[in-house]
Amino acid sequence: MFSTVLVANRGEIAVRVIRTLRELGIRSVAVFSDADADARHVREADTAVRIGPAAAAESYLSVERLLDAARRTGAEAVHPGYGFLAENAAFAQACAEAGLAFIGPPASAISLMGDKIRAKETVKAAGVPVVPGSSGSGLSDAELVLAAEEIGMPVLLKPSAGGGGKGMRLVRDAAALGEEIASARREARSSFGDDTLLVERWVDRPRHIEIQVLADAHGNVVHLGERECSLQRRHQKVIEEAPSVLLTPQLRASMGAAAVEAARSCGYVGAGTVEFIVPGGDPSSYFFMEMNTRLQVEHPVTELITGLDLVEQQLRVAAGAELGFGQSDVTLTGHAIEARVCAEDPARGFLPSGGTVLALSEPNGGPVRTDSGLLAGVPVGSTYDPMLSKVIVHGPDRAAALRLLRGALADTVILGVQTNTGFLRRLLAHPDVVSGDLDTGLVERDLAELLPAGVPPEVYAAAAMLSLPHPAPSRNRASAPEPAPHTPAGLRVAAGQEGWIDPFDAASGWRLGGTPAWTVHHFRLPGQDPVMIRTRPAGTDSGSTLGSGPGSGFTEVLLADAGAHAVSPASEARGPGQSPGAPARGRILSRTADTVTIELDGVTHRFSHASSPEGTWLGREGDSWHLQDHDPVAANLSGAGRGGADTLAAPMPGTVTVVKVAVGEKVIAGQSLLVVEAMKMEHVISAPHAGTVTELDVTPGTTVAMDQVLAVVTPDEESE
Repeated sequence: MFSTVLVANRGEIAVRVIRTLRELGIRSVAVFSDADADARHVREADTAVRIGPAAAAESYLSVERLLDAARRTGAEAVHPGYGFLAENAAFAQACAEAGLAFIGPPASAISLMGDKIRAKETVKAAGVPVVPGSSGSGLSDAELVLAAEEIGMPVLLKPSAGGGGKGMRLVRDAAALGEEIASARREARSSFGDDTLLVERWVDRPRHIEIQVLADAHGNVVHLGERECSLQRRHQKVIEEAPSVLLTPQLRASMGAAAVEAARSCGYVGAGTVEFIVPGGDPSSYFFMEMNTRLQVEHPVTELITGLDLVEQQLRVAAGAELGFGQSDVTLTGHAIEARVCAEDPARGFLPSGGTVLALSEPNGGPVRTDSGLLAGVPVGSTYDPMLSKVIVHGPDRAAALRLLRGALADTVILGVQTNTGFLRRLLAHPDVVSGDLDTGLVERDLAELLPAGVPPEVYAAAAMLSLPHPAPSRNRASAPEPAPHTPAGLRVAAGQEGWIDPFDAASGWRLGGTPAWTVHHFRLPGQDPVMIRTRPAGTDSGSTLGSGPGSGFTEVLLADAGAHAVSPASEARGPGQSPGAPARGRILSRTADTVTIELDGVTHRFSHASSPEGTWLGREGDSWHLQDHDPVAANLSGAGRGGADTLAAPMPGTVTVVKVAVGEKVIAGQSLLVVEAMKMEHVISAPHAGTVTELDVTPGTTVAMDQVLAVVTPDEESE
């Protein structure tokens, strides 16, 4: 076995590999870019080496710098994880030439299976059924269009060199092929350094089933059962489970045997995955899609039902050992499900998000396992993949595993970065998911019911009450000593009145001998219009105490002039200008550094919370809300308040990669103007209407913040 292994990756997979290395007594070496200097994988490794700036091309994708880091630290082997160079044949070959063991298959197998065109031809010759599609490598745009027309719409464009949904495009309209091909090539080039594409027939309502294989250098190949990966969004897996409810023991054996033959056909060694597309109406008609020549993101579900550590198996095979078991020794016990937690905002079309992790709590132990690369206080940027962590559970059966995972996601707290955790909980409760009636289009088809239905009223109420000043818990107005006449801490009341007024009273709306005044709060959630909320003291049951601190009195909360849910649970939603409903009566029951419990009209609500420089984060059962403090006057004066139909703003933090227009140019409605990229995802900014580009504030390479103004398109007089 090796004594030192360099992990050529980052994030949760690097942390996960380091864990097994530690358990085996192997020294771990982490690598990091400038963006990851404080990352968790750097802190957990035995040693770490800086390999360059944030850009992946100059750090994690630099073969030269990775090999230099291995040489400097005395590493004997390199584990590539997944993504980056994990399926790069040139990297595997460079490791071998440098005398390093590559913990993965030989370069020849990576090269063969990494070229999806050659891979299909090879496994087809071995008797494995394949999806109908284009043939030949290096097809031009015109040849891809011709192949798509011959296959018949709809078709799927796929990068020949990569996986993980990157650069993949489902095209149903032949007229859109040209632009989709260009976009797919850009994303493939950015993700894999290779923009070669192929085109395949799209199978409607398919299921995605993959088989885990293990092979050693002595000719032994086994499969470890299947994983169901049909729950996807934009061809990216979001939930994976093992085993699949679709497969009978006979079908499992048949697909497993086909996967083994596919592995043998390319001389495979190590852990790999053979992916099949399965028509939902006829599971026996499965087709080979591709082989991933690396560890998969979803490998933990296989580990939990087989009891095998796949990273350990990779290490042993790479060190020359034989597999210590045969096919008949593989048993599948119970059911495991995994959910991918990503930095994205479901309420805004799953746009990538970012920020600094302000509060973090991840369940671990018993039937729950969280593989994570997160640390509190560490920023999440837009440079790399949006996946932050994976929450995995193992139960005696599928129903139990679903319940466990929904509970584990409810217990997951990530504040400071918007995530898809709440969306995942709702997806796991979807009737078709519960019944096991899955297909790769389910998420997109039923997306509307999986998204949050606006902002719950208690969220606004909690934010407003948290923003109020809180008196010291021990203060007793009746017994408090009267301050000196000129102390800044207090102010005498009129003659004949007992007690004194302090700044808390003024901020709380206290008025001598009258109804307390309303305090106005302005909040803004990213991508939404500002919301105005009013609060005023309502007293305790005895009417003796003002305020909203723990143990103090009630606060009336009124949502006014906002197109959102009324804070009063009994009120209906209102639009701007509509008269507000009756105020709700609320109070803070308890508050710690990271949790707050409020009572609103007799119902209690518990949130995790954290403060940011811009405002307050609140979280509950996987969902989170960033209620930013909003100053409408300052926003208008600074220009940040401008908007409307003419203004195009950045929908996410990222980098402008393409600018297709110039100031003064006339455009038509829907015309693509710019492309913003974040976390290897592209977002096209289109003209909202016909007109003229009168302002353009960015160029290719410009880094932009969320909601930053990019351009202005002024309608022509005739358009108006």
